[in-house]
Amino acid sequence: MVAASATPPDGVRAAHQGGILEGANPVHYDSKNPIIVFIIQAGIIIIFCRLLQYPLSKIRQPTVIAEIIGGILLGPSVLGRIPGFSHAIFPEESIPTLSLAANLGLVLFLFLVGLEVDLRLLLKNWKISLSVGAAGMAIPFGLGCAVAYGLYHEFREDAGLEPISFGTYMLFVGVAMAITVSHESPERILTELKLLGSEVGLVVLSAGVGNDVVGWILLALCVALVNAGSGIVALYVLLTAIAYILFLVYAIRPVFLRILRKSGSIQNGPTQSMVALTILLVFASAFFTGIIGVHPIFGAFLVGLICPHDGGFAIKLTEKIEDLVA
Repeated sequence: MVAASATPPDGVRAAHQGGILEGANPVHYDSKNPIIVFIIQAGIIIIFCRLLQYPLSKIRQPTVIAEIIGGILLGPSVLGRIPGFSHAIFPEESIPTLSLAANLGLVLFLFLVGLEVDLRLLLKNWKISLSVGAAGMAIPFGLGCAVAYGLYHEFREDAGLEPISFGTYMLFVGVAMAITVSHESPERILTELKLLGSEVGLVVLSAGVGNDVVGWILLALCVALVNAGSGIVALYVLLTAIAYILFLVYAIRPVFLRILRKSGSIQNGPTQSMVALTILLVFASAFFTGIIGVHPIFGAFLVGLICPHDGGFAIKLTEKIEDLVA
């Protein structure tokens, strides 16, 4: 009776293990075994971007430009218009898995960026960074507000739309435009052009990080207003982010440095256990900033900043992770 009740309707007692030898379709997405489709997707993306990078490198364009163009070409704007292409190669059910892998890579990359930044130089140029960041956020925010005026009065009476005040709508569109100009791509460009340690690179980096934090806080404010909540939520996000930064600097960093010194990792490079501890700290920090309403990459970047830059720790840890992330 038990065996009969456990038998699937089609009579198959267990999943086929013969794969294509039993007629299985390798591009068919299986949520219980997503690795096959993911390998196909990752292979296509890597090969496609590398092929694009070859001619672009001749005109001294960084890899990130090839990746942006590759994303456009592989997306719904170009190849996605071919009937069945997106459904076969990038089925909708597989996108969360692909997005997860991309975000894990982004978290580790931002950690490496923080690891390469000298915090003393970053603090030295804070005034210039503040002015650059303010201008870099004000311009797209202003353009977004201007566009919002036309969009609001054109579509506000369409069927199926919830009523919303113009002020909230304008704030949302402005913030969306401002945080779309994110700092991950400039950081990739600065890293590849070896400008991350220069004064110009540090100004761009710190301005971009500051803009991202302010942008996500404003986005939390917009969501609170749309949901008829209080704007005090945005203030809570800001205060929690500041408190977390202080906690990392004054509580976590001294303990972390003490552990690294005892293991000899600062002078001789990280041991396997210290690499594991550092990666766990990166993910824990990314988790916390993610759940308070700031993007997880900000938490990973902060851990990179608090890591010791003296001795061989930062250099050897970067060598262990960089090639995989890049």
